[in-house]
Amino acid sequence: MGKLAITGGKPVRGKPFPAWPVYGPAEERALRDVLHSQNWGGFPFPNRYADSFGKKFAAMHTAKYCLAVANGTIAIEIALQAAGIRPGDEVIVPAYTWEGTVAPILRLNAIPVFVDVDPDTYCIDVKRIEEAISPRTRAILPVHLAMRFADMDAITRIARAHKLLVIEDCAHAHGGRWRSKGAGSMGDAGAFSFQSSKLLTAGEGGAILTSSLEIYERAQSYTNCGRASLTDRFHHRLIGFNYRISDFQAAILDAQLKLLPAQQKKRTANIEFFERRVAGLPSVALLPREPRITALAAYQYVFKFLPENGHGASRASFLGALEMEGIPCDGLFYEPVYRSPLFPADPETYPVLRWGRKKPIDFRRQYHCPNSERAAYEESVWLPHHLFLGSRKDTQDIADAVAKVCENLHELKGVRHPAIRLKTMNRADRPRVERRQY
Repeated sequence: MGKLAITGGKPVRGKPFPAWPVYGPAEERALRDVLHSQNWGGFPFPNRYADSFGKKFAAMHTAKYCLAVANGTIAIEIALQAAGIRPGDEVIVPAYTWEGTVAPILRLNAIPVFVDVDPDTYCIDVKRIEEAISPRTRAILPVHLAMRFADMDAITRIARAHKLLVIEDCAHAHGGRWRSKGAGSMGDAGAFSFQSSKLLTAGEGGAILTSSLEIYERAQSYTNCGRASLTDRFHHRLIGFNYRISDFQAAILDAQLKLLPAQQKKRTANIEFFERRVAGLPSVALLPREPRITALAAYQYVFKFLPENGHGASRASFLGALEMEGIPCDGLFYEPVYRSPLFPADPETYPVLRWGRKKPIDFRRQYHCPNSERAAYEESVWLPHHLFLGSRKDTQDIADAVAKVCENLHELKGVRHPAIRLKTMNRADRPRVERRQY
């Protein structure tokens, strides 16, 4: 019998962490208000709560306009389309992200171009962007991942030099700020998700932020079945779809928005406490601090397991041991999109992959991004953000469990536990599957 729970010892924690999402009387009142109004949908557009929420969310993120929509993936599609992405255009994206970041590019008959990530942030490596630019490149789509921002100073500088659009994927960045500028406000547009696991949620939902009236008008028309926008200054006419958010969703978001600042403050304080407790452990590494992030949005807390310092233990066994100590965690949260089974990019379905080429694009063969692959399959450890909404004792338990596992990794050497499971949540949409990496 060992000291670790997975080898027979007593676990650090035996009770669950606070549940997510949280709600209270404000959400109940708002839902009842919509119910009694008998005006539940997204039309008239934007409906009452969608309009109220949009104005507050834009102001929180230092943008002029916000359009609430059906979900986060659709938000990316709308932002790309409204910004002017056309068939055959290329859009530069990080390789290490959710498949839903990239799928809208193909849906618009454009081509994603994958760039590896910076190992210090797991966001797109800005030093590699320019080598990926071609005459067809039209936009950069950076992802603010987990608890870090993509380097928006460098990205906007590159975009200006090459006359490219910037569309921010902010699905992890609600309330976050870079140099005091809100997530989604620094590029031409930003896209947010309000899916169940997000920092701000209505179960589903999304939003587009922009300070460009022309992009805002096009986004409205694309979302509202092609109808002219509310201001209609630019007189764009296009085929649109019904991507509106329901007023039930918007009512929840309007109430939840009031909770976000206090939740953000509590997460930040608990994360700082956690980092002080685990800093210096030889088998883990913390992501370096970034002083340009002036408001932290930690969708998930991410740190690295260092296999080379693991006494023969793998990340899979580290995660299994941490789970058995009572700490929910994940490893294969994302994987390089070009390798994902959720990204079957077939030229028969997406003919843009063969336009003007002797052989169609084969993402699996074309790309090898070592930092993204190492993050996905060897080193990243993801802790759900709601773990850090609990008490200081809850956070102490997390730190104690990490330290305990690190101090007893020798117990895991050569141990094969069929119960060790990496929950591939991928924004909580992907089903849980067994993955054995030993």
